[in-house]
Amino acid sequence: MENKKFLIASFSPLPEAIIKSFITPYLNEINADIEVINLYNADMNKILKILEDADIVIGDHTFKMKITKEMCNAMRKVRLIQQPSTGFDNIDIDACTSKGIPVANAGGSNTVSVAEYTIMTALALLKRLIEAHERTQNGEWPQWELMDKGTFDLAGKIWGIIGMGRIGKEVAKRLKAFDVKILYYDKIRQPKEVEESLGIEYKTLPRLLRESDIISIHVPLTEETKNMIKETELRSMKPTAIIINPSRGEIIDEKALAKALTEHWIWGAAIDVYSEEPPKRDHPLLNLKDVNLITTPHIAGANSDARLRIIDFSIRNIIKVLKGEKPEAVVNMRL
Repeated sequence: MENKKFLIASFSPLPEAIIKSFITPYLNEINADIEVINLYNADMNKILKILEDADIVIGDHTFKMKITKEMCNAMRKVRLIQQPSTGFDNIDIDACTSKGIPVANAGGSNTVSVAEYTIMTALALLKRLIEAHERTQNGEWPQWELMDKGTFDLAGKIWGIIGMGRIGKEVAKRLKAFDVKILYYDKIRQPKEVEESLGIEYKTLPRLLRESDIISIHVPLTEETKNMIKETELRSMKPTAIIINPSRGEIIDEKALAKALTEHWIWGAAIDVYSEEPPKRDHPLLNLKDVNLITTPHIAGANSDARLRIIDFSIRNIIKVLKGEKPEAVVNMRL
């Protein structure tokens, strides 16, 4: 009798052989073989045909390939859609839920990475690190000029965290060592014991924006969070405030942020994500002069350590499902 074979349909740009090599060491746990078919950039007819027989679907970590309602409707046997990233806005979640298909992300695989990035960029902005490095490399010696322009300590500041999920909590844990006051806003207030253990204080979003010296954003992109930070919110912030966004570009109105920086409504910003990726050369945040701004190419949660954790978590979650167990980190339904 032949071993059972499972079909895994992948929207990842990784070659089929590489994905199979990740899964092969675990095949003895499911007493079965697998076939991996890569659907990255495939035509829709092929995609729909393969999805009819797929047992598992792997999402695209580059977010270029969308999993649409039409694709969900073609899925007859799919037990799990595993998205190998924290974000999952490339997947029609409502369509998956209506079909009873669980969608899992990579859980907390990159929470530490994003938390470290967030604190690193805050320190770099406060110390004007990028400007200091570039000008020193150019043969200048701007010591007194930078001191006159203002460089500051993190200690004694008020840090506001928007979104107290996994990443927000990791940021708060690390900030305790920096002698700052930590405020937070989330649509769900944390239990008192969590607030006490993390040393965090709940505020409404308007109060957090008004009172904080540094603000970092750690919420998913939803209809509720899209354009959460617009001109009105930016104008309400302190003129000495910094805002950091390693979450999703659409959460901040990018044109309003560019205006806030050039007209000095706020003091600085660090941006790792954009409404369109990669951003075009005429993007409002890529052509600013003489502002305290750090821009990076969506790397906060994608360092080498995090990528290994994401791969390991995703593969283990797939194996759990193929063994008949419940998946972890499901974002669209209770199992």
